[in-house]
Amino acid sequence: MKKTALICGITGQDGAYLAKFLLGMGYEVWGTSRDPQGVNLQNLDSLGIRNSVRILSLVPTDFRSVFIAIRNSHPDEIYYLAGQSSVSLSFEQPAETMQSTVVGVLNVLEACRLVDYPIRLYHAGSSECFGDTQGQRADEHTPFRPNSPYAVAKASAHWLLDNYRNAYKIHACTGILFNHESPLRPTRFVTKKIIGTAKRIAAGSDETLLLGRLDIQRDWGWAPEYVEAMWRILQQDTAQDFVIATGVTHSLEQFVATAFDYFGLDWKRHVRQSPELLRPTDPLYIGGNPEKAERILGWKAKYQMTEVIAAMAQA
Repeated sequence: MKKTALICGITGQDGAYLAKFLLGMGYEVWGTSRDPQGVNLQNLDSLGIRNSVRILSLVPTDFRSVFIAIRNSHPDEIYYLAGQSSVSLSFEQPAETMQSTVVGVLNVLEACRLVDYPIRLYHAGSSECFGDTQGQRADEHTPFRPNSPYAVAKASAHWLLDNYRNAYKIHACTGILFNHESPLRPTRFVTKKIIGTAKRIAAGSDETLLLGRLDIQRDWGWAPEYVEAMWRILQQDTAQDFVIATGVTHSLEQFVATAFDYFGLDWKRHVRQSPELLRPTDPLYIGGNPEKAERILGWKAKYQMTEVIAAMAQA
């Protein structure tokens, strides 16, 4: 029988790519928005799937709203990708970040517990939960040491889900995703900011790119590949969590240099560090070990940082 998926956060980067992937797998796809009439569906438009998904109202912090959305869509699988997703913005909006992430996940878990049929739930975790991994590649057993309100929220949601899985036998899983990029990234994300600025400078702009720390090291992958990992996680007979990463880490300086070099530019002539863009806390190194995902899910990242930059630059 045809499966039904409910994607909370369908208008974002991951939600849009996931919707396209699931449609290709033959799913009926529902997506949620606080305001279905006024929602921006630009990402769905850009992927050519706007008319292939059904949008319904869901306010993550309102349990009644969550329960009704699940009752009306009757999903086999729920992908909770909603919530405030910017680390920098979480320092300015800590309450909104905590509520949309933690309370949202709690309400979905409660709804899954109370409905009269089994639902499989995927929760979008984050590598930020690990904090600074101090040169080591984090796996599913690495302790969390969150360094931002965003990371604290994601870690809290992770343990809530773990508790419900153990207490109520809900088939609920967390994908601990490391950084994954695409042309659908909002401009507030540093990768989109870097590539967009380099592209404009190459076209004749005399602007300067302002950045914070350049020595931070992250694992950057390709978002369309990562949404397939989300789906594979939910197809396992046993509910469990997975680290999803490329396994290769680069500094932000390397990312900047590679992006500017793609356009034939010397980044040092166009980039300046700004104290105003430094975060109160910022882990120096966050690396991931995706060995379990490769072994159990059969998933392995094909795009590394250089390929990610090229694909975003060409878009």
